[in-house]
Amino acid sequence: MSDPNQRILQSWQANAQAWTRVVREQRIDSRRLATDAAILDALMAAAPRRVLDIGCGEGWLCRALGERGCVALGVDAAPALIAAARQAGGARFEVLTQAELAAGAGHGLGRFDALVCNFALFDEDLAPLLRGLQGLLAPAGRLLIQTLHPWSACGEQAYADGWRLETFAAFADAFSEPMPWYFRTLESWLALLHASGWRLSRLGEPCRPDTGSPCSLLLIAELANDCA
Repeated sequence: MSDPNQRILQSWQANAQAWTRVVREQRIDSRRLATDAAILDALMAAAPRRVLDIGCGEGWLCRALGERGCVALGVDAAPALIAAARQAGGARFEVLTQAELAAGAGHGLGRFDALVCNFALFDEDLAPLLRGLQGLLAPAGRLLIQTLHPWSACGEQAYADGWRLETFAAFADAFSEPMPWYFRTLESWLALLHASGWRLSRLGEPCRPDTGSPCSLLLIAELANDCA
């Protein structure tokens, strides 16, 4: 696949308006029924003062955190999504890529009690980012990752790591660019955290209340060297 990272960014930039409508109109059943509440509840359980939302999109999570008394900063690589987030307000939003965060560009932002990646990790090589984020974490802070549940997201394809393609066919809006994304098994997610210097403290599997099927995987981790 030719430069998947660039294709991911191109997709989010091209689809920013359509995605903003979908999120703000709550047209994704799994989010409305389970996963939005799951990530908010997991974050608020630790009563964080400062939260960094990595891959914040149009900013819904930062706005929700602000309403609950948190100081939230949202960063995203797509300028069009950051523009939509700023227009809605409710938090501070900056254009910043995950590669820049991995390289230490976020150090001027200060320390955060919680770092969250909510359906925002699509690349194959995530270890540099997960290692780079460690310098942004306040003492006793946590990293929260919510992603598609591998058992549900696998579909008809083999349960094995590899690139997939999201066409956004479920939505009638004008999504003009498909998006490549890297599928990981549950084992691979856990191995990635361990190899990147994190220790899993809790694993959640938010389920749809109507069917009981898992719709996301929620990983909460702390720095491994804080647990020695």
